[in-house]
Amino acid sequence: MSARGNQDALQGAVKRLIVERGLGSGAPLPTESELMAALEVSRHPLREAMKALQALGIVDIRHGYGTYVGSVPLSGLEAGLAFRGALSVRGDYTDIRNLLEVREVLESGLVGRVLAAYDQMDFDALGAAVDDMERAADRGRFAPERDWAFHEALYRPLGNPLVLELLGVFWRVFNTLDTELPGPGGSPAATAGWHRRILEALRAKDEPALRAAVVEHFAGIRARVAT
Repeated sequence: MSARGNQDALQGAVKRLIVERGLGSGAPLPTESELMAALEVSRHPLREAMKALQALGIVDIRHGYGTYVGSVPLSGLEAGLAFRGALSVRGDYTDIRNLLEVREVLESGLVGRVLAAYDQMDFDALGAAVDDMERAADRGRFAPERDWAFHEALYRPLGNPLVLELLGVFWRVFNTLDTELPGPGGSPAATAGWHRRILEALRAKDEPALRAAVVEHFAGIRARVAT
């Protein structure tokens, strides 16, 4: 087996050990000596494997304290999607359209869950975010930080941190790519209006209108990368 293959196998063995021992995020891993014995490997390849796993967020090496199970953030996914998006901007936009489709399917698919969490919704936070976007639009400005605040307030009540983290990845990737996409983006007023319609449909508990507003929310970027 090649050196690369040996490293892949060793990293896989460390991950299996974590799973099989039921070690959750933040739990300490066995000492280096114990891992060397358990995995039948020498110090150097083990350290190389641990560095690679640390880069993925699977382990957290705290010098002087030990090694712990990491929280496995989606930063690697975000970096990869941002890179593919940057390449797609200089190509035929296929990857951007595919990513947009995934985001749209996810958010429209969550409409029922959002309505089910109606009683947990922070309508003050949602309304404040849209109000701020509208005030910024009156000055001809976008308010991206308030855009994300709206989405965060909309999906946090679902109680699924992974959904919120994944949607955050999609939002940041598209926000970064916005100035690179062809054609004019939606105006500040249009962007604020899309969010206002989502909020109004949610307040009314109107599922068809909410689903249509969520889909409409993607109309601007969809038009910019259409074939």
